[in-house]
Amino acid sequence: MAQKKHIAHKPRPVTEIGIGRPKLVIGIVIDQMRWDYLYRYNDLFKADGGFKRLLNNGFSCENTFIPYVPTVTGAGHTCIYTGSVPAIHGIVGNNWFDNIDNRAYYCTDDSTVHAVGDTTVDVRMSPKNMFATTIGDELRMATNFKSKVIGLSLKDRAAILPAGHAANGAYWYDKKGYFISSSYYMDSVPTWVETFNKRRVADSLYSLAWVKYLPWNLTTQSYAYDQYAEDASAYSDRPFGKNQSQLPYDLSKYIGKDYSKIATTPQGNVLLEMMAEAAVSNEQLGKGTATDMLTVSFSSPDYIGHAYGPDSYEQLDDYVRLDDVLAKFFNFLDSTVGKGQYTLFLTADHGVSHIPGFDSTHHLPGGYFYGDSTVKEMNQQLAAKFGTDSLVKGIDNFQVYLNHPLIQSASLDKKAIEEWVIHYLQQQTAVAQAFDLKDIGNYPVTAMQKEMVVNGYFPSRAGDVQIIVKPGFVEGGGPADSHGVWNPYDSHIPLLWYGWGIKQGASNKEVYMTDIAPTVAALLHIQMPDGCIGKVIPDVMK
Repeated sequence: MAQKKHIAHKPRPVTEIGIGRPKLVIGIVIDQMRWDYLYRYNDLFKADGGFKRLLNNGFSCENTFIPYVPTVTGAGHTCIYTGSVPAIHGIVGNNWFDNIDNRAYYCTDDSTVHAVGDTTVDVRMSPKNMFATTIGDELRMATNFKSKVIGLSLKDRAAILPAGHAANGAYWYDKKGYFISSSYYMDSVPTWVETFNKRRVADSLYSLAWVKYLPWNLTTQSYAYDQYAEDASAYSDRPFGKNQSQLPYDLSKYIGKDYSKIATTPQGNVLLEMMAEAAVSNEQLGKGTATDMLTVSFSSPDYIGHAYGPDSYEQLDDYVRLDDVLAKFFNFLDSTVGKGQYTLFLTADHGVSHIPGFDSTHHLPGGYFYGDSTVKEMNQQLAAKFGTDSLVKGIDNFQVYLNHPLIQSASLDKKAIEEWVIHYLQQQTAVAQAFDLKDIGNYPVTAMQKEMVVNGYFPSRAGDVQIIVKPGFVEGGGPADSHGVWNPYDSHIPLLWYGWGIKQGASNKEVYMTDIAPTVAALLHIQMPDGCIGKVIPDVMK
């Protein structure tokens, strides 16, 4: 019997193989984007810009909330891509104190790896501290690792945590002006990354300075800024020096010297978008036989927001420019991947409060919770009462960490110390509630606040006493702004969907950050991440 001749079949595009899938999934996170920016600045966004393309032609989940505290970058990026909460995935903040190892951790710390792409920096980062898989990890496994998954950001944690454990690479911007990665992912950065770094794009962007983007209105004899924001120089930070208190900002002095300052300008968004285009082109994302994924986190709005607040000329200018940057990226995706061939979502890792100085000026409630001085005063009074100093290690993520080894070695009553700390905190102007985290069920806290605290509680990485500050109060010493609490200004985020498999429309149904990953999984017909507690949002899908 003649042997059957084997015929080699040419691989077909992913959209032609069995179940339809997009060629590329793009997750965009705008660091520190409040939901209301979509409408506060809506008249200033261009009809053919980035935000209105998504609002008019995609699907908007208008009431999307973060279901845990603290509302910070590390936890937010992890939640988006795992569909999980800190109580499960373990990323309880940007930083925490580990009660087992008895030392402080940064969320992407990993002493077993080293930086690649810049050998002059001692940067040791990986996703090791994240215990759950990401949607990118599940995509890689579903395609027998034929899918490419790459994460990009100016911040290390915003590139690493979204990309996940099994990613092909995560790249972030370092203080020397290079996009670097970790030996966890690769032995050396690809040639295209080296080529991009050699261009020293930041120097060119510095030379442009940061000037007002919106033109002077001849009719009203004013800038549009005055209708939407105010010059916040009286109560904002001054990241470019005390003599540069308002737009325009001369950035030329940083050329060839300080590459970190670009992150606190809209030019940081331009830099990242250029890197994203380079990644899509050089890695041939969306060109293979399996769906690829790119995660892009724009960090500059967070740096600008911390310095100037949400009511400033600077943040308004940043978002109007970001609208153009997104439009450029979407047009690039249309021409390279193909319009209708990619699925994209845009969201935020958290929002931000108003700067307390703004609140005070306009007779609104708010202020600062001074964590460092609170710890110092508590330790002084505890030493007087219990005869031992340094009984409080510190406050992080609005949690008080007690010094357990010292309490034990001195044979002190831990419960009595906890009760003293709670009583002390409840007398402070900024504090609404303080309670024992292990006994939260017995404290009169609202159901929503209780659920958010429980969702953020991972025992070995948690403190002993939870602090809930009054509305409008932020942690820090001023004049800068911050975030991290349960309130809507920090927890109400945008969620826009666009492209392949997405219908046009909007919904005011309450959904959560945890619902993003399972919705992407449903669109791709793959398993949701292994720590996922979110639910599919069926309204967004055709």
